[in-house]
Amino acid sequence: MGAGQIRGTGIHKPRVVILGGAGAMGKITAGDLARTGRGAVQVVVADRDPASARELGVETVETDVLDPASLRRALHGAFAAIASLPYRFNLSAMEGALASGAHYVDLGGLFHMTRRQLELAPAFERAGLMAVLGMGSAPGILNLLAVLAARGLETVREVHCLVGAVDRTRFQSSPPLGFGYSADTLLDEFTMPSAVFRNGQFEFVAPLDPKERLAVRFPAPIGRLFVDTTLHSEVATLPPHFAGRGIREVTFRQAFDPQFVEKLGFLVRLGLVDTAPLRLRANGKTEAAIHGNTGTDAEVSPRRVLQALLARFPVAIPAGEPARYEVLRALVRGSEAGREVTVTADCHAGPAAGPGIGPDLDTGAPPSIAVQLLLSGEIPLRPGVWGPEDVVPVEPFVRELERRGMPVRRRRRTSLR
Repeated sequence: MGAGQIRGTGIHKPRVVILGGAGAMGKITAGDLARTGRGAVQVVVADRDPASARELGVETVETDVLDPASLRRALHGAFAAIASLPYRFNLSAMEGALASGAHYVDLGGLFHMTRRQLELAPAFERAGLMAVLGMGSAPGILNLLAVLAARGLETVREVHCLVGAVDRTRFQSSPPLGFGYSADTLLDEFTMPSAVFRNGQFEFVAPLDPKERLAVRFPAPIGRLFVDTTLHSEVATLPPHFAGRGIREVTFRQAFDPQFVEKLGFLVRLGLVDTAPLRLRANGKTEAAIHGNTGTDAEVSPRRVLQALLARFPVAIPAGEPARYEVLRALVRGSEAGREVTVTADCHAGPAAGPGIGPDLDTGAPPSIAVQLLLSGEIPLRPGVWGPEDVVPVEPFVRELERRGMPVRRRRRTSLR
C-alpha cells in the first residue's frame, strides 16, 4: 500500500504499536507494516525483550503488557495497537488501547477470550474507537473467506473453517516437539473442549474428538488430510454475522501431523500440559496444591516445566529450501434461486509468499493490512468491537493478500434442492 494512500495527522506519521512485536509473528507484522507502509507509518515494537526486533530498523520500546503504566507509556499517541501476544493477554492489551485512545487489532482469543473481549463493545463505541478481534490467518483470513464464499447466497446454513498444511522441508536439526505457533495456545487447543455451533446453538465437544474428524482433499501440493476440531474463535463471531441468513452450523477444523499428535497426546495423558500447580513434597510424592507453601514443599505448574524444557532447544535449522505449504479454506453451504449451493474459498500460502517469509506470512500480514486499510479509509471507521467479517471489506483485503503472494480461489457447485 503506497504512502499516498495513508491518511496521516498533519506532519506526524500515524504511530502503530505492535505489542509482543519481538515474537515470531510480531516481527512479521512489524516488517510488513514497515515495508508496505513505505515510510508513512511510525512502526513501534513494544515487547518485554525487544532486542531481537532491532534488526527490522523500527523503533523499539521495552514494555510489560501486564503493567498498566508501562503499557500506557508504550501506547501514548498511538493510532492503533496490534496485539501479537499469547491470547491470555488480549484483554489487558485491549483495555490498554482503550485507555490510550488507540484502535485495536489482535490475532484471536480461542473463543472464550474473544467473547469476553466482545463485552467491551459499548466502551469502544463511547470512545469512538474500533477493535477488530482475530485478524490473523485462522481466525482472520478464514472469516473473510467465509464472507467471500457466501456472497450472493440467499441462505447460509453451514460454514466450515478448515486448515490444511504440508511441510516437506528437510532439517539439519530440529527440537523433539515443534510448534507451528504459540506453544501455550496450541496446548490449550489440545486440552480445552472445542466449541461448535450446531442446530442453531453453541455446544462443546472433546478436543480432537475422533467422531468429529473429517477427511478433506485440499489443492496440490497438500492433498487429502484428516482435520480435527479444536477450540477457535471463528465459531464465536461467524454465527451472529450470518444469523439473518439462517445459519445452523459453524465449525473449525485443522490438520495436524500424526506424529506430532501422538507425541503431544502422550504428554497430555501424563498431565505435563496441565496448568494447575503441583506441590512437590519433601518425600518426593506430589499432590495438587491447595494452600500456600509449607516451607519444605515446592509448587510448580507441569506446563511451565514443559515449556522451560522445550525452550532449551534451539530453533529448527533447515537443510535446504523451505517446503511448507498451507491452505486456508472456508466451505459454505446454502441456497440460491431454488438450488442448493456449496462454495469453497481457498487462500494459498506457500514458500514463495512474501519476501521469503513463507506461509507464516498468512498470520503476520493480516494485522498490518487491517491497520493500513483503516488508515486509508478502505475500512470505514465503525466504533465498537467486531469480528473481521463484520467490518473488513473483502475486495481490498484479498487484493493485499495477493500482492503478498497469497492467492485466493473461489469455487462454486450447485444442485437442485
